Amino acid sequence: MARLQIPIEALTSRLDLSNRFESVRSQSITSRFANLKPISEFLDFKRLSKPASFSEIQTRVNYNLGYFSSNYAVVFVMLSIYSLLTNLVLLFVIILVVGGMYGIGKLGGRDLEIPGVTRVTTSQLYTTLLVVAIPLGFWSSPFATVLWLIGASGVSILGHASFMDRPIENAFSGEAV
Repeated sequence: MARLQIPIEALTSRLDLSNRFESVRSQSITSRFANLKPISEFLDFKRLSKPASFSEIQTRVNYNLGYFSSNYAVVFVMLSIYSLLTNLVLLFVIILVVGGMYGIGKLGGRDLEIPGVTRVTTSQLYTTLLVVAIPLGFWSSPFATVLWLIGASGVSILGHASFMDRPIENAFSGEAV
C-alpha cells in the first residue's frame, strides 16, 4: 500500500509564511503595535464578503496578514489572556515557576537559611520547585490549552483574513492596466 504524502511545502510556499514571520522577528514590540489599525477599519462589515475562489482567499490572506498584523497580534494576546484566565491552575503554575525561579535567583547562589529551623541549598530549592511544578503542570493541561489557543487563533485570524476584502484603492494595485 502506497504512503500518502501531503505536499506541505507547496501549501506553505503559496502563503509565504517564512518571510512573513521573519519580518515579525526583526521588529521591536513598540514598532509592532505602532501600526494598529482602528477598530472601525478592522471590523468594517461593509468589506466582508465571501471569496469566489481559493486563489482569492490566498490573495486576501496574504494582504490582510500584512495589513492587520498588529491587530492579529492583539487578538492572539487577548485569546492567550482568556485561556489563562479560564485555566487558573495553569496560571498558578506559571506564576509559581516564574516566582520560584526569581526568588531562587535573588539568593545569588547562597543557601537559604531559616534561623533556628534549617538551611536549604539552591539545588534543593530547584529540586523542590521541580517536584511541585511538574505534577501540577501536567494536571493543569497545558497541551490542551496550547492546542485550543492555536485553533482559536487560527480560526479567528484566518477567518477574518479570508473574508475581509481588500480596500477599493488597493484592490486594483497589482493588476496591469
